Amino acid sequence: MRTDDPEILQLCTELAQALKASGRMLATAESCTGGLIAACCTSLSGSSDWFERGFVTYSNTAKTEQLGVPAALIEAHGAVSEPVARAMALGALAHSRAQASIAVTGVAGPTGGSPEKPVGLVWFGWALGDQAWTECRRFDGDRDTVRAATVRHGLQGLLEGLGRLASRGEGQ
Repeated sequence: MRTDDPEILQLCTELAQALKASGRMLATAESCTGGLIAACCTSLSGSSDWFERGFVTYSNTAKTEQLGVPAALIEAHGAVSEPVARAMALGALAHSRAQASIAVTGVAGPTGGSPEKPVGLVWFGWALGDQAWTECRRFDGDRDTVRAATVRHGLQGLLEGLGRLASRGEGQ
């Protein structure tokens, strides 16, 4: 996946504007994308105005050590699960100075899938302050296609969340 994909750069630009307008900084917590969301965000000049930090927590141990995801939660539900995506999103905020986060955990393939968690399954977690939400998606394609789709959807999900807050007058 390239960090100069025009669609992804457009999403990053829109997200940058929304974050700056709301006075928020972003932190990412990435597993299956291995830091691609952070790389895309920081490919924009001036991203230090709205991007605070990125956590690449590929292993379960990293999720626990860097984000505070309880090991028991991972053991009970697996790393690719709703509770872990939520905990990653909230952990990114708790372990940074950001007020907004994107978290992703999934099976990018081509190996690692199972009938319960097939290749292309990704759990997303987003957080704005103390509000967190999650979503599960399944993307078709090879590893690069799944990871690129994950980056796009992660950025879009936070952008939509910021838009909802702004429409309710909670943008600041």
